Amino acid sequence: MSEPATARPQILVRRIPFAFDEGIDPVWNPGQPEWSHMVNGASLAMPYLEPFLIKTVTEALKQVNDPALKADVQAFIGQEGVHYQSHRRYNEILKQTYPELALTEAELDTDYRRFQQRSLKWRLAYTAGFETMTMGITEWLIRRRQPLFAGSDSAIASLVLWHMVEETEHKNVAWDLYNHLYGDWFGRTWGLICGTVHVALASRKGYVRMLRRDGLWRSARSRLRLWTMVARFLRHASPAMLRSLLPGYHPSKARDPAWVAQWAGAYAGLPEGRIPLLDTADPEIPARFA
Repeated sequence: MSEPATARPQILVRRIPFAFDEGIDPVWNPGQPEWSHMVNGASLAMPYLEPFLIKTVTEALKQVNDPALKADVQAFIGQEGVHYQSHRRYNEILKQTYPELALTEAELDTDYRRFQQRSLKWRLAYTAGFETMTMGITEWLIRRRQPLFAGSDSAIASLVLWHMVEETEHKNVAWDLYNHLYGDWFGRTWGLICGTVHVALASRKGYVRMLRRDGLWRSARSRLRLWTMVARFLRHASPAMLRSLLPGYHPSKARDPAWVAQWAGAYAGLPEGRIPLLDTADPEIPARFA
């Protein structure tokens, strides 16, 4: 079930004080270590990727006169800022078990420092491209939340699914900003390729290091499970990316999972400062908080 498409969703900056137990198991889904580390690898990228996105749209904002687009970009900046700070807190705990992840972080830092030297058009195309790719990931993670998150650590499942809800809320922003300033199909398509491939490969460096430390990298069964999850990632992300290449496409035409609005409604009823922890013991993972 999906919500009707909307041209300009409400973008709320929720300053959720996510906290993580120092003893949290990095294999936060006990039956799926490969999936756990794929998510961990993506988390490692966030404190480098999202500040890059923020710097890019902040620079672009100087050229925007449309008040509605300005407001959306400011809200995008607010949401992304909270996202990467939350992921950074979790990543610091990951590095206690996997100190070699500092190498992955150093590589990410080098990459984004280099990208910062590129033209604003290139950086904004990368931003719009990455945000387009995340639409497919968001749909996958929310619609298939039962097999991906049921029985997992509630803190991590809640972190990831909250992040996906807000990706849905600001799905139009980078696309609208790029089109407002540039609008060419080829630049946007190149950004889609660059953003998707770079983040996927950067995340891979992290999860390979974790699987090596856990002794799973050379296991044929583990490798098969990993390839299966990567194939699912590609199968679910690709349609959103391919749709974005069609004439007349706009992210607002994509229908959001109904669970997104349910989550937002449930969060609105929480007391201020309360962490929205999902009940992962319930196999349906409903949009209500423990």
